[in-house]
Amino acid sequence: QCLYEFVAFVPPSGGSPGAAGTASVAVDTAHPLSLLLNSSAADTPLCGIEYHFGEFGNYSLVVKTLNASTKTVSCDLIINEGPINSYLPILFAFLVYMGILAVLIVVRLFMKIDPVRNWVYKKLNPRETDRLINSELGSPNTTDSINCDPAPHSWSTASRQRLHSLDTFRGLSLVIMVFVNYGGGKYWFFKHESWNGLTVADLVFPWFVFIMGTSIALSLSSMLRWGSSKWKVLRKILWRSFLLILLGIIVVNPNYCLGPLSWDNLRIPGVLQRLGFTYLVVAALELLFTRAESGTWEAPYPALQDILPYWPQWIFILMLEVVWLCLTFLLPVPDCPRGYLGPGGIGDFGNYPNCTGGAAGYIDRLLLGEKHIYQHPSSSVTYQTTMPYDPEGILGTINSIVMAFLGLQAGKITLFYKDQHKQIMSRFIIWSIVMGIISAILTKCSKEEGFIPINKNLWSISYVTTTGCFAFILLLLIYYLVDVKKLWSGAPFVYPGMNSILVYIGHEVFEDYFPFKWKMQDSQSHAEHLTQNLTATTLWVIISYVLYRRRIFWKI
Repeated sequence: QCLYEFVAFVPPSGGSPGAAGTASVAVDTAHPLSLLLNSSAADTPLCGIEYHFGEFGNYSLVVKTLNASTKTVSCDLIINEGPINSYLPILFAFLVYMGILAVLIVVRLFMKIDPVRNWVYKKLNPRETDRLINSELGSPNTTDSINCDPAPHSWSTASRQRLHSLDTFRGLSLVIMVFVNYGGGKYWFFKHESWNGLTVADLVFPWFVFIMGTSIALSLSSMLRWGSSKWKVLRKILWRSFLLILLGIIVVNPNYCLGPLSWDNLRIPGVLQRLGFTYLVVAALELLFTRAESGTWEAPYPALQDILPYWPQWIFILMLEVVWLCLTFLLPVPDCPRGYLGPGGIGDFGNYPNCTGGAAGYIDRLLLGEKHIYQHPSSSVTYQTTMPYDPEGILGTINSIVMAFLGLQAGKITLFYKDQHKQIMSRFIIWSIVMGIISAILTKCSKEEGFIPINKNLWSISYVTTTGCFAFILLLLIYYLVDVKKLWSGAPFVYPGMNSILVYIGHEVFEDYFPFKWKMQDSQSHAEHLTQNLTATTLWVIISYVLYRRRIFWKI
């Protein structure tokens, strides 16, 4: 439902016999396009085609007059030069990483051979034996330690009791987030969707919010079980939220390459700001109703024992969602239809050019000011929008709280059914099915035609239920492989997962510095972009691994 945009004017042939007017244009290849040829005299449509052009392909749209009196023309698309296979760099990168993984597995198998292992240990410090046994694909274990120092012993014990699946889930989300933020090889599916829909890039932030909620349930339960008072825990929650918001506003958001920090155009919302506020609400909500001692609740419905004791929390979350629905669909927005969820610009046939985001955009511009929100939303390219719009705005934060609450529920499941793997996994499956059904109803299984489309910019409730469905499935798989069957230690994702704040802030601050970025020979090459982005992402994984081996963890 977009307006046609002017692409080119084809000049007249000049009257020479056999001569033809020509015009050359570059067109987008991410999605199928509709091309329309109009008569310059009467501006009437002569012909139109729909085609999905390929990258670096060369095409001719040949237009011939069939009947001058009736002005009948023919339009034929000719492929002069076929498009390239732009996905070959991804295949090559996949094979390279699989080769590295194969080498690590072979090394791991060789280390299980006694003569080889003994020879390696003789060459290295024997006091580091315990750390070397647990190499890249392992995790600390106190049973084989020969170090008498009590500090490493207690550290290893804590590590062994930790659910490595949570760190792995968090690390996987973070690694994809870093790769996407660095450019994702300039592939369209590694970029955020222009408006409605879902790409790989749109999955990682809600997954990070989800696992933050899971960690809240486990960490608060642990702190209270160890005797911390609720007031002490609340002070820690407030301090951590404050630091996250402050880091987002002062360190991550500003572009200091453009000059000193200025309040005139400082972006107030942001990723860390949303994480900080979401953490504050969900952690405070859980602290208010959590109990220091875990135990079974005498419920008339035992299957709901991880839900019914916390009914006030559910009422609060449902009330928040009612607020989001009311503001989104009932709030009057000047010069815009009530309940508008579109991108504005040339979308919806250009009827609402200044209505980007509807109520969500209006609230941000009203309360924060146009200069203090994101100036280049993903909708500006496809939909030619001119209004600033922030995907981490105020109204969407309500649904990020809902997403974190779903993660909190996953954490409660692991607490209530501790070591009951079948119960935990079955409930993860049930939650994923429930979320999937809700998403199917809200979207009508359609990208554009649903009641509430999946939209990352709006953080629509269907976006939350859809990514929540995927999150429960992914957590189920990782939990089964890492903590149940122990077929995988979580490496290498577990390492950035244990230092998530440092990796996220670091990759933002050093984004434009070597070796994370360098001048490319061909800026149009997927291969060069992919090499640069994968190198930068891999470096942060290596940095997090080095910090893990040195037992350096930056916590807020």
